[in-house]
Amino acid sequence: MTEFRAQPRPGETPDPEAVHPRDSSAEAPTSVARLNRTIRGFVENWGSVWVEGEITSWNVRGGNVFGRLKDLGSDALIAIRVWSKTLQRMPDDHKVGDRVVACVKADYFVRQGDFSFTVSAMRPLGLGDQLERLERLRAQLRSEGLFDAARKKPVPFLPQCIGLITGERSDAEKDVHRNAELRWPRVRFRTVYAAVQGERCVPETIAALQTLDADPDVDVIVIARGGGDPQHLLGFSDELLLRAVAAASTPVVSAIGHENDRPLLDDVADVRASTPTDAAKRLVPDVAEQRALVQQLRTRAAGRLTQRVAYDIAQLEQLRTRPVLRNPESMLQGYEHELFVLVSRGRDLVQRTMDTGARRTDELRAALRALSPGATLARGYAIAHLDDGAIVRDAAQAPAGTPMVVTVGRGSIAALARGEVAEPPGPLDTAQSELG
Repeated sequence: MTEFRAQPRPGETPDPEAVHPRDSSAEAPTSVARLNRTIRGFVENWGSVWVEGEITSWNVRGGNVFGRLKDLGSDALIAIRVWSKTLQRMPDDHKVGDRVVACVKADYFVRQGDFSFTVSAMRPLGLGDQLERLERLRAQLRSEGLFDAARKKPVPFLPQCIGLITGERSDAEKDVHRNAELRWPRVRFRTVYAAVQGERCVPETIAALQTLDADPDVDVIVIARGGGDPQHLLGFSDELLLRAVAAASTPVVSAIGHENDRPLLDDVADVRASTPTDAAKRLVPDVAEQRALVQQLRTRAAGRLTQRVAYDIAQLEQLRTRPVLRNPESMLQGYEHELFVLVSRGRDLVQRTMDTGARRTDELRAALRALSPGATLARGYAIAHLDDGAIVRDAAQAPAGTPMVVTVGRGSIAALARGEVAEPPGPLDTAQSELG
C-alpha cells in the first residue's frame, strides 16, 4: 500500500495531522479531509517542472484559464490552471492545438479532491523542433516507399460516390460540394465528420477513413480542411494517420489547407489537391466541357466519315471508267484465244507422244518375240529338262533310264531316256546351238 506521508522540508517539523496507513483501520478510520490534507502536503513538496505538450482544452472563466495538456507521444493528459496574473504575463494568445512548453507545479485542492497543475510560465514549442520531427518522419516514410508514385492508386474518371472526411458545417465541405455539383450535378457524396484539429483529429479521421474504405459504393475518399495555422495541421502529419491512408484500398485525395500548407498527408495520399475546391475539380469532370468535347468528337467523326465516303465514291467512279470494266468481254476474249492455243498445243503434244510410244511398243514386242525361246519351239524344236531343272545339252547327261521333261511349242511331255543314239547332225544340233 502506498504511504501518503508528507515529507517535511529541511528545517520543518512533520505535520502531526498527516495520516499513515498504520494509523487507520476499519474500526478507527480517518476522515476524508485529513486524507486530502495529507495528499496535499505530499504534493506540495514537489517542485516545478517544465513539460512539453499540446493544448487540447483552453477555457477562460473569470479571467483564469482551465485546460488540459496532452503528451505529444501518447494519449496521456494533465489538467492545468493558469491564474489571471500569470495569464497577463504571457505574451502569446494560446489556443487549442498549440504545442507549448510550460512550467507547472502540482496542486491538490483539498475541498474538491481535485488534482491539477498550476502554470507559472508558458511559451510556444519551438517550430524548429516540430519541423525536425516532421523531417525525421518524412525521411522514414520515404525510405519505406510510402511516397513512391508506383504505389499510388489512380482516381476514377467519373466516381459514382465520393467519400468526404471533413469538419462538420465547415467551409471545406461547402466548397467541395458546391464545386463538384457545379461541374457534375449528379455526383453523390457520403460524408463522415471528424475533428480537423486537436486531440480528436487523428483518431476520428482514422475511424472515418476506415468506415469509408469499407464501403464498396465509395470510389474515392477526400480528406478536406480549409487551411489554418501550421500548428493546427500537425494532426495530418501524424504517423498513425499516414499509415492508415497508405493501407487504404480506396484512392485517397488530400485537400488540406492552401498552397503553402503541406502536411505529410499530401505526400502519402494518392492525389494531392491544393484546396478543397481544387479537389472537387480534380475528382469530377465538367459536364459542359464533356458535352463540348463530345460534340467536337462527333463533328470530327462526321467530317472524317464524309471525307472517307467521298474518297471511296471517287475511287469507284475511277474504276468504272476503265476500259476493262466498260467492256469486260474484251479481257475474256484475249484469255479465250490463249486458252484455245494452249489446248491445241496440248492435244498435239499428247497425240505425238502416244504415237511415238505405240511405235516403240511394237518394235519392242517384235524384238521380244524374235528373242523368245517360244518362237524357236514353235518352229518344231524341243527342250529336255532333268528333274533338277537342268537343260540337257549332252547325251551323257541322260543315260538310259533317266526321267526327263521335254518342252515343245505347246506344252511339256514326260520322257525316259533310252541312252545315247548315234545319228548324223540334224535339226537338234542346230536347236542346241541356238539355245546356247
